[in-house]
Amino acid sequence: MYPIEPLIEAFRASADPDRAAAMSAYMRDQFPFLGVPQPVRKLLIKEHTQLYGKLQSAEEILHAAQHLWNLEEREFAYAAMGLLEGGVKFFNLAHIHRIEQFIVTRSWWDTVDGLATCTVGGGMKRYPEAWAEYADRWIHSDQMWLNRTGILFQLKYKAQTNTDLLHLAIHSHIASKEFFLQKAIGWALREYAKTNPEWVRDYVEQHVLMPLSRREALKRLESR
Repeated sequence: MYPIEPLIEAFRASADPDRAAAMSAYMRDQFPFLGVPQPVRKLLIKEHTQLYGKLQSAEEILHAAQHLWNLEEREFAYAAMGLLEGGVKFFNLAHIHRIEQFIVTRSWWDTVDGLATCTVGGGMKRYPEAWAEYADRWIHSDQMWLNRTGILFQLKYKAQTNTDLLHLAIHSHIASKEFFLQKAIGWALREYAKTNPEWVRDYVEQHVLMPLSRREALKRLESR
């Protein structure tokens, strides 16, 4: 079994209570923090990898990530996200359901967005034949963070974006009063505008978006 405990100990040894309070406040006190900033976490993970090597299978990655995710302090979830994103090449469709459990557990934008765009999005990119099935399930889920995943998983697809699925994801929540869905819709459109500004401009003109979604969608277009 991969030795993840030394990394946990290294994180705890680097705790800074004053910084932890500020980090928790930034996240609206949703979670406790150790107070280990991103550059320090990155260095500790690098040192750990140099000592113990990289994880070499999907099962190893998922097991280590779950162990970290179960810990209370939020930095461990961030470390787990790094493992999952780094392990995308090992994942196939059978693993997507397990990754979804990270999305719906101790959920907030700080973990969901990276999981949706990098881990799920990165993993699904190799299986375009499955996009419709998975996206439909996320979009119509009663779990808001899966809805957000359905809107955002194509965020980095650029010219490979399936606009029919993007439309379905947006239209299904176009009138939602949920801030995180309004924001996701605007973000998805703004990002796709980098690739296909005309499609986004037409979409915004032809559909009634919530004000926040519209503002976010048009940011890039209005700067041109």
